[in-house]
Amino acid sequence: MPDRAPQPVDRQLPTEEARDLISLVRDIAQQEIVPKAAEEEDAGRFPRELFTLLSRSGLLGLPYDSEYGGGDQPYEVYLQVLEELAAVRLTVGLGVSVHSLASYALAASGTKEQQVEHLPAMLGGGMLGAYCLSEPHSGSDAAALRTRAVRDGDAWVITGTKAWITHGGIADFYTVMARTGEEGPRGITAFLVPGDAPGLSAAPPEKKMGLKGSPTAQVHFDGVRVTDDRRIGEEGQGLAIALSALDSGRLGIAACAIGVAQAALDEALAYATERRQFGKPIADFQGLRFMLADMATQIEAGRALYLAAARLRDAGRPFAAQAAMAKLHCTDTAMRVTTDAVQILGGYGYTADFPAERYMREAKVLQIVEGTNQIQRMVIARHLVGPGGR
Repeated sequence: MPDRAPQPVDRQLPTEEARDLISLVRDIAQQEIVPKAAEEEDAGRFPRELFTLLSRSGLLGLPYDSEYGGGDQPYEVYLQVLEELAAVRLTVGLGVSVHSLASYALAASGTKEQQVEHLPAMLGGGMLGAYCLSEPHSGSDAAALRTRAVRDGDAWVITGTKAWITHGGIADFYTVMARTGEEGPRGITAFLVPGDAPGLSAAPPEKKMGLKGSPTAQVHFDGVRVTDDRRIGEEGQGLAIALSALDSGRLGIAACAIGVAQAALDEALAYATERRQFGKPIADFQGLRFMLADMATQIEAGRALYLAAARLRDAGRPFAAQAAMAKLHCTDTAMRVTTDAVQILGGYGYTADFPAERYMREAKVLQIVEGTNQIQRMVIARHLVGPGGR
């Protein structure tokens, strides 16, 4: 059977620097990620040394200010980097997205002194971050969180449990939302907590259907003390900071979803042109050709949607509704496309000998993280017709 290698996505990038950046990412992907991706995912191994390389290469701080070690890249470029990484291994693409999410609060709402002290190490010093909002009893209803921070002199003492934390137990820093005041959305404050703080511990990682190489765990705060200079923003502003971060983070998830979908389409195309039945490649059968055409169209539409939202963000215009639309559409697309890829491969698609089944398992979680797709529909409807009832 002929060898049909996937063709790189033809990207419209704003600068020559961005084109060089994508070339760098593709080189790292092929040399450092692809050879180990299937084996490490199957074994549940997180590639921490790879994230050190990504940090040294400037890929963990792309959308942030170069004054603090960032890459000064617009979101439309940063998201396409995420897509490239997720297409070869979602653990890596999602990990970069979560690290960026964890860095957002300090970059957007920290004081100048805080940014000077912490951001260089966070963005380019080999550190890895985690974002702590969800709790065992507080997922979609983020304002109901129970983790509490109590002032003690010039410090805060944090007690509680966070759940579903990507990089839980291995992160070097945690951006933590904790209750410092009244019940509800106005009593929450953000903190930057070191990963080695006394009293901070993690439960064993969750045993997940997919994305096995990316650790997801509960993180326990048992009287963790942090000085007040690690409080981000004013008291009571934590939920607003968290939700603002999620607007950007949802675009990261959308880009990762399109990366997984593109990888599944590439796999399906390669198989369909090589596999012969009834004397000809199965790609010659109209029913299958139409499936491939629909898959490609959904991917292109998703890519255009997340890029349009990113350009709004880059222009300083409101983009929350468009971010929710992109997250909704792109992750639903990833689920449909990966399912169709398994179908095209037939019995082979249901085996671990081909990556299609892994893509399908990984796509599912993207419909859940950083706001379920049901929550995205609520966000979109709120922008269209107002708060309404539930």
